[in-house]
Amino acid sequence: MNVNFYLWISVILFTVGTAGVLLRRNVIVMLMSIELMLNAVNLAFAAFSWKFQSMDGQIFIFFVMTVAAAEAAVGLAIIIALYRLRGETDADAVNLLRY
Repeated sequence: MNVNFYLWISVILFTVGTAGVLLRRNVIVMLMSIELMLNAVNLAFAAFSWKFQSMDGQIFIFFVMTVAAAEAAVGLAIIIALYRLRGETDADAVNLLRY
């Protein structure tokens, strides 16, 4: 298989993640969609790293994984606070955390 196959899979995964963020109102689904988008970027980095025989893409994958772990930890903490305060995980209730 060539690099184009992996890039198309990456584009499809990123598109599905973008649709999940834009169309869903549940914060947990939105968080999972963001993780899917980050994994699509990781797949593209791995494909380019393989094509150009460079370790740079794999280093970027490591950094993206670190950002994804931090995003998941902070996002889940916000979701737990939202659920404790409002009893739901709807994205429209997020602006109510300010008060």
